Amino acid sequence: MIYATFAQLYDQLFDSQMYLDWAKFVQREANDQEKVLDLAGGAGRLAVLLSKQGHDVTVADLSPEMLSIADVHARESRQDIKLVEANMMDLSELETFSLITCFADSLCYLEDIDEIKQTFGEVKNHLNINGKFLFDVISPYQTDEVYPGYMYNYESDDKSRAFLWQSFGDEDVEHGVIHELTFFNEVEDGFYSRVSEEHFERTYKLNTYLDALKDSGFTKIQVYSDFGKSEVKDDTTRWFFIAQ
Repeated sequence: MIYATFAQLYDQLFDSQMYLDWAKFVQREANDQEKVLDLAGGAGRLAVLLSKQGHDVTVADLSPEMLSIADVHARESRQDIKLVEANMMDLSELETFSLITCFADSLCYLEDIDEIKQTFGEVKNHLNINGKFLFDVISPYQTDEVYPGYMYNYESDDKSRAFLWQSFGDEDVEHGVIHELTFFNEVEDGFYSRVSEEHFERTYKLNTYLDALKDSGFTKIQVYSDFGKSEVKDDTTRWFFIAQ
């Protein structure tokens, strides 16, 4: 997924509390001053938080525009963060790390389970001995029960911006979902520019992820809900993995 036109707007509207929750999840599992790779790290907001906690952080993302925003956030926060344009399915140009993260269900934007497995293999090959891989994905309960018919609308207080989000089940893909996202931004004389994108996500049964991790060489695997604080239930919407 490349936020070619949405990058700045997406960054401004994303729930900042989630970054804080991801940072706490990482900190519970990390040692002091870990060397961290944040895959699909986007605008770098999580990377800034981890860097402030004392970690040596690299952000890898496929979108140059997102990385440019990450550079702004790093400079404004006075944090030394390495930014790399890279596809998570090919990390051959990167070194090894003691901790690798991948959040915001970024893995759910991959095409199929083979791409998931390829990414897991790349991660395993770029982890130090006893290194950890922390990631999250949405569950089939989220794609099949929560998202179909979901709608979220936002308008800024000064009415200069509006955001419409609608989600639909993908009839052609098991546990797939389609998101239609539209931004309206005031330009001049009461007129608005309209920018739209359509995003596709898919997920898999829990055992599919577990088998893919094991096949990739991970031996210690834990799964939780609620940013690693609760056990998984039938109606869990997002799974949080710790793989070693």
